[in-house]
Amino acid sequence: MKYVIALDVGGTGMKAALLAQDGSVLFEARRPTGREHGTDAVVTAILDFAAALADEGRGRFGCDPLAAGVAVPGTLDEKNGIAVYSANLGWRDLPLRKLLGERLAGRDGSAIPVALGHDVRSGGLAEGRLGAGRGVDRFLFIALGTGIAGAIGIGGRIEAGAHGYGGEIGHVVVRPGGPLCGCGARGCLETLASASAVSRAWAEATGDPAADAAACAEAVDAGDERAVAVWQCAVEALADGIVLAQSLLDPSTVIVGGGLAEAGDTLFTPLRAAVSERLTFQMPPKVLPAMLKDTAASLGAGLLAWDLLSMEVTA
Repeated sequence: MKYVIALDVGGTGMKAALLAQDGSVLFEARRPTGREHGTDAVVTAILDFAAALADEGRGRFGCDPLAAGVAVPGTLDEKNGIAVYSANLGWRDLPLRKLLGERLAGRDGSAIPVALGHDVRSGGLAEGRLGAGRGVDRFLFIALGTGIAGAIGIGGRIEAGAHGYGGEIGHVVVRPGGPLCGCGARGCLETLASASAVSRAWAEATGDPAADAAACAEAVDAGDERAVAVWQCAVEALADGIVLAQSLLDPSTVIVGGGLAEAGDTLFTPLRAAVSERLTFQMPPKVLPAMLKDTAASLGAGLLAWDLLSMEVTA
């Protein structure tokens, strides 16, 4: 059985799989990232987990993995395999491809190929090939989490842009002069429509510092007028961001995932209406929930590994 290692490194946990060439999952596992122990411990945890996955594959299938793919947050130099910076995980200029390739060396001692990808773009790749965007030529994937990030899907691949920042819809300014964003601008989409933004607004509205976006969605369903106002503010900002992207990119489908999308129709019914109301000459996109949930980035990492092998064969 031919397989690759697929690994998604998050701020608190890691999700992994052994992936066949058709995208089917042969084995799944999860481990904590261990960031509370420092950056060196995080790197060790990644390498140890990858090695354990390789051992699992050898035990199950009697052969080495052909390649590995790893999806990480932050700024990347994908071409050279460098994890340039991650605020959550603390690393700078980490040669992750080299480290993983050496740790996963085959029985003959040779390093295996390793693909390095951004976590959200990897998730978008998986949604495009295996999930809600399957069969769609052009789509926009939006992940609504602590922040907001995106991925532009074109012809079965993700467009990273000239400098690796393609799809950063969370930093499109939809409310000039609005709330200060961590990027330094004001009124960015993620300051208004991310799960964190909704949580902050709902906590302020209720006076309960523990109130979060999930509780706000429940209150919306219960008809709480304060919750409806908070929710509508987020929906309208998100709709503005989607329409802006529609004007620039003209995707046929917008796929929305992340924690806030777990609200289901509470999000998608008003969001579709708000997008439709804002369109003028643009063709309306389908606005769909993501299908792969929190496994998307690890699946995408595995697809990157298979793509890397395909490129080496054709090179």
